[in-house]
Amino acid sequence: MKKLIYLKDVVTLLLDENKCTGCGICMDVCPHDVFKMNSSHVAIQNRDACMECGACSLNCPADAISVKSGVGCAAAVINSMLGRNGGECCCGPDTGGTTANTKGGCCS
Repeated sequence: MKKLIYLKDVVTLLLDENKCTGCGICMDVCPHDVFKMNSSHVAIQNRDACMECGACSLNCPADAISVKSGVGCAAAVINSMLGRNGGECCCGPDTGGTTANTKGGCCS
């Protein structure tokens, strides 16, 4: 598989530290070590590593995490493997369209 290069500052991931209970489930399900544990709650340590798969948000019992799954690099990789977007793997704001986004793609 090709090495993925993520775009900077485009991730939709949000964490409400006031709601976070510090259970750490997000750390268990995140495939890219986006989160780290602070003294009483989780914090985002590497926001740009998030591939927006949505596992953290779906598994957070405190509803402290939100992410728009299906709009980032994970969606682009899956769509390219399924032959969508002409089989090209491109990331960015418009990964769900019928034409591949040619601005700053993620797969090289």
